[in-house]
Amino acid sequence: MCSVMMGDAAAAKLKAIPMSDNTIQRRISDMASDVKEQVLDAIRENPLFSIQLDESTDVANRAQLMVYVRYIKELSVEEEFLFCYPLPTCTTAGEIFKALNDFMQENRINWSRCCGICTDGARAMTGRHSDLVKQVQAVAPAAVWNHCIIHRQALATKKMPKELCTVLDEAVKIVNLIKSRAMNARLFSVLCNEMDAHFQQLLLHSEARWLSWGKVLTRLCDLREEVLLFRAEISSPLVKHMGDMNWAAMLAYLSDIFDRINALNTSLQGKEIHVFLAHDRVSAFRKKLDLWCAHVKRGSVEMFPTLGDVVEKAGLQLDTVQQVIIAHLEGLREQFAEYFGEETLANQWVRNPFAFPATSSDALTVQEEEALVELNSNMDLKKKMSEVSLVHFWLSAETEFPHLSKKVLQVLIPFTSTHLCECGFSTLTLIKNKYRSSLQVEDDIRLFLSTVHPASGACAYQRSKLTAPTKMRQEKGLW
Repeated sequence: MCSVMMGDAAAAKLKAIPMSDNTIQRRISDMASDVKEQVLDAIRENPLFSIQLDESTDVANRAQLMVYVRYIKELSVEEEFLFCYPLPTCTTAGEIFKALNDFMQENRINWSRCCGICTDGARAMTGRHSDLVKQVQAVAPAAVWNHCIIHRQALATKKMPKELCTVLDEAVKIVNLIKSRAMNARLFSVLCNEMDAHFQQLLLHSEARWLSWGKVLTRLCDLREEVLLFRAEISSPLVKHMGDMNWAAMLAYLSDIFDRINALNTSLQGKEIHVFLAHDRVSAFRKKLDLWCAHVKRGSVEMFPTLGDVVEKAGLQLDTVQQVIIAHLEGLREQFAEYFGEETLANQWVRNPFAFPATSSDALTVQEEEALVELNSNMDLKKKMSEVSLVHFWLSAETEFPHLSKKVLQVLIPFTSTHLCECGFSTLTLIKNKYRSSLQVEDDIRLFLSTVHPASGACAYQRSKLTAPTKMRQEKGLW
């Protein structure tokens, strides 16, 4: 406006005036408040919602509780960041529930509409007497608890034979020997560059990151020749293991099996991963374990390409590592059976009412059974089911079959994992670092993680602060 009315010279002088010290912070707070209100309005309008939550410690040693919410918007499932609050003292179930309950009451969210809560298996979450889940279910009787399926999968893969544990520990030490010393890292990078390797550096292992083992071992196998040549530059007894073909074969197997485990891990993440889809993917992996074990017993390692390359190039007899691999695969099978059980999921008719009939364990009323019979006989809906997602199908049938649709949503809306919280904590470490350790992070992290856009656009005013003339100008497209 200044440029039009007074000329470019005057506009340039105005641009040179710096903003006040709290301008950016105020705009972030306004936009975050608007986004928060939009999410809260959507939750209040929904008949059902579910939550996932987890807690972690930030760079300032403050415990942070992070919560995500899942609800229905139009004909799809929405997953949104709800809040990230610091816990003032301890991280007991009582403190976590107090923070969660205070947020719900302050923002007028009805607990009775909560149909699911997903957490990890920590004692504060799932203890015997005063755990968080029991306290939530006391105010939300319809809420079903799900133990994070990715957390269970990670726990099921920790146990392995002693020989493989030794190889894994030595591999991590080799990587740390090169990566933790600046000069070694620089020399190794130069060597990789001279040899035209696909990668220039190894990767560090982090116990807290579920995908770490697979990526570290895969990179080490890819750069095995470079590490063998680099051992002439360092005098460490660890690197000698890279020349042992039995050791290299077990390392290759670990790289392959953890790559498969990582593929399962990532397949359990993402939007609209419901309980049936997650169960199918875990069940498929368990069946693959049986298949792989049978192939290894017959002397075939076709499903483990890195191991196959090592065996072929070195002329190694598979018998030297065969029993270790079989023991590990059988152990994985037992661990998955322990953490996931053998039971069959109820309510199979939810995933396909035209293929799975209702059973007595599904606890349907007579009215719901009659509605299911009518739906099962509707050929138009049967055709539509193959064209849209499962949630979309049931939401589109809500008008004609409201009771069935509500029961279905109680099964499909609950989270199966806490991977959104884990991703959120990675963002937290990025935003709240040692240079900004005193930052009140909720507004910043909300704008970073939320997919909702501020309703008032770039001006970032809250909807509640908009005057009537301003709203009128917005509706006319003048703002």
